[in-house]
Amino acid sequence: MKPRFTIPQIVNDIVYSVLGVLIAGFALMSILVPNQFLDGGVTGVSLLLHELYHWPLSLVIIIANIPLVIMGGYLVNRRFALKTAGSIVLLGLCLQFFPYPNITVGWSNMILVSIFGGFFLGLGIGMGMRGGCAIDGIEIVALYTWRKIGLTMSEIILAFNAIIFLIAALGFGLEKAFYAMLTYYIATRTIDYVVEGIEEYTGVTIISGKSEVIKEMLVKEMGRGITIYKGERGFMKESYDVSHDCDIVFTVITRLEVRKLKRVVHEIDPRAFVFTNTIKEAAGGVLKRHAGH
Repeated sequence: MKPRFTIPQIVNDIVYSVLGVLIAGFALMSILVPNQFLDGGVTGVSLLLHELYHWPLSLVIIIANIPLVIMGGYLVNRRFALKTAGSIVLLGLCLQFFPYPNITVGWSNMILVSIFGGFFLGLGIGMGMRGGCAIDGIEIVALYTWRKIGLTMSEIILAFNAIIFLIAALGFGLEKAFYAMLTYYIATRTIDYVVEGIEEYTGVTIISGKSEVIKEMLVKEMGRGITIYKGERGFMKESYDVSHDCDIVFTVITRLEVRKLKRVVHEIDPRAFVFTNTIKEAAGGVLKRHAGH
């Protein structure tokens, strides 16, 4: 059964995508391009070609993303590919015709250019991702390559960007390459924040001899759903043969609640073993909805 998309969802996606395109265009034309700054990813390739050969950035970005649109339709779905194609064309039109002002006139601190250029570019790309499209499709390239040669996506993205930064260093000097690295880092961190939001979910696993009290606290006081694994505690070096059955408690909370949970758990059992791991996406169950999305 195909998923049904309601009108509010469609409008929400369009608003996110259009705002993402406008903000990404602002980052490029108002901050990065006037200062000959580069970035990583597919946007970095487009900026690099623009600086090396002085081709129109609007045209370069559209052409560079054509393979990504095709791969997106193959790897994700046709709807994603169409939305991505529309966003890329809209970005190209904005870069060509929208009167973005150069806000960096008179700026002497190029670190600010790198930081705010990366921030607004990441903000735009992240909002586009929340709208269901890829304004910069480096992850699509990584996914396609991963399926072909088996390297992890992180390794592929790192190698892809290493080539960009190496060319930047050879063509424009180490200073430009270092600024490009900083811009890309700021952009990726901003994308993570925009996509995951302040309520990024964290998985928490708790092993304690007082699991019954902890389970009651999580459910009744914090209003969280829990999952219980049956396990054994003990196996210490000095008493390896001694073990006890125990309930291993797993729950999912927002990162803002991690400190509170750890404090409460250790008030119940100072010897409790608690560890966390970041969850990139979570849905269903007893979870709070992301505010505003």
